[in-house]
Parts: sequence; C-alpha cells; structure tokens
Amino acid sequence: MPYPQFDRSQLRLQPLAHRTHDLTLDILQPLEPYPRFHHPHIPVLSQRLAAAKQRGAARILMMGAHVLRAGCQRHLIDLMERGLISLLAMNGAGPIHDWEFALIGASTESVARYVSSGEFGLWEETGRMNDAITRGVREGMGLGESIGRAIAEGFFPYKHASVLAAAYRLRVPVTVHIGIGYDIIHEHPNADGAVLGRASYTDFLIFAEHLKQLEGGVVLNFGTAVMGPEVYLKALAMARNVAHQRGQRIAHFTTAVFDLIPLGDDYHTQAPKTDPRYYYRPWKTILVRTVADGGESFYIQGDHKDTVPALWQAAVQASG
Repeated sequence: MPYPQFDRSQLRLQPLAHRTHDLTLDILQPLEPYPRFHHPHIPVLSQRLAAAKQRGAARILMMGAHVLRAGCQRHLIDLMERGLISLLAMNGAGPIHDWEFALIGASTESVARYVSSGEFGLWEETGRMNDAITRGVREGMGLGESIGRAIAEGFFPYKHASVLAAAYRLRVPVTVHIGIGYDIIHEHPNADGAVLGRASYTDFLIFAEHLKQLEGGVVLNFGTAVMGPEVYLKALAMARNVAHQRGQRIAHFTTAVFDLIPLGDDYHTQAPKTDPRYYYRPWKTILVRTVADGGESFYIQGDHKDTVPALWQAAVQASG
C-alpha cells in the first residue's frame, strides 16, 4: 500500500516581485587588478592552469553557489573566455542564483523570514527553470546546458551576468550535480524527479568523461565541501578505470581547495579519525588521496570575494 504523498497542487506560488531580495547585481566585482589578497600558491596554480591549457589537459573548477553570491561572475566568465577553465561544476543552487540574477538582477531570500511564512522558494519565475530543464532533457542535454541555453536565448535582461549563458555561448560544459529535495525548484508542482535525475546524471557523465583528460591538468575546488569532492572522487575512479585498461595513468595533475577552514600547514597528510577535520571531505579526498600517485595539492584559505579575483589576475598574467 503506497504511503501518502504531498499534493503540490495545494501550493500557492507568488511572483518574484513580491519577494525581498538580499542581493542585487551591485555585488558584481570589476575585472581589474586585485591587490588585496596574496598567497604564494596562487602564482603556481596560475602557471599550472596556463600549462594545462597549452597541453589540452582538463582545467576544472568546482564551486559552491557562494562564489556567485560573492560577485565573481565576471571573473569566471573571463577565465572561460580565455580558455583557462574547460569545465565548471556546480551544485543545484548555483544555476538558481544565476537564473534569478539574469532575469531580475537580484537573488537570495531570507530563509528565516520566508520559511516561517511558508513562502520560501515558492516563486513563479524561478520555478520555470523546471520547464527549461525538461525541454533540454528531451534534446539530450544536461541540466547546466539546458539552463544556459534558456538564459542565452530567452528574455533575460541581465544575461550579461550569467555564467551559464556565457558557458553555453562558449561551448564550455557546466555540470550541475543535484540532490533531490536540496533546491527550491524541487518544491514546485512542475518539478519532475525523473527529469531532474536524468539531467544531473547526464552532467555527471559529462564530468567523468572530462576527467579522462586530467593527466597534466588542474582541479580547483571553491567552497564545495560535499558535492565537489564526492562527485570528483567517483568520476575520477571511472576515468582511471578506463585509463588502466588502456595501459595509461591519470596521476600527474594539480588540485587546489579554496575555503575558509583553517587546516594548518600539514594538509598533505589527512587528519586522524580522532580529529573532526577528518570528515572534511575536500582535505582527505582532494588534497591527499587522489593525488597520492604523483599529483600535487594546495590549500588557500580565504573568502571567495578575495581568492577568485586574485587567482583570475594571476592566471591572466601567466597565460599572457
């Protein structure tokens, strides 16, 4: 006997015009020299990105949505335009912020305010992302490409600030890795779990295929403590499985984690299980385990609003 399920037809959706937004496009940072943040590893990473571009190896940037909330859209777009990023991986919140910024020039709602009133996430225009994803899946697209195309080809007054639209224009894959129920568009009556799963799984396979080019490449992880390391770990296992069958290796590459957590200087050895930081996945997965066969890893502690522009500036200089 089936269990009772929530009837989404009972929901009342409201237009975004009724929402108070915490962020507007005023947060966008300019593309200009950035002297406020310095770290000795950033020039090294920038040189590795430039070298990976020259040899045609993967240049992957995995990110949490706070990178967009920090106003780093112009830097990400410019890195893609220069060929310094060959794939961008996001969680499900990233495209939502990107969509709202492109559509109304604002994003982010007060969770405390709107969850109390039962309005959190239930905004008409944001829910239309589900329709764009459905259209894309019918044509074999993943979630990232579906949203990027919808923004690039639709009426979005602020699409110049859209990372996904720029990626669609540049033919740079944006892979979106969701968990069902994690994102506000999953609340909506037009959300189809099968479609969402198909779209995100397509993106996972795109990500895994791209990792086959990781020898001599670079993986950067900005502020995603679960999605980034977990998706990367499984996809790398798949890519290495195929490489080993062909007598090849994916071992010599560079990884870097950018985050706020203080790890100390000895982050090339994973923390013991008695240390709570053992469960911080970027450390043991990205900085230790996956580079143990010949790779090199770096950790840069800092706020995304500082580290992304600093990396962009150094990468532009390194790539000439």
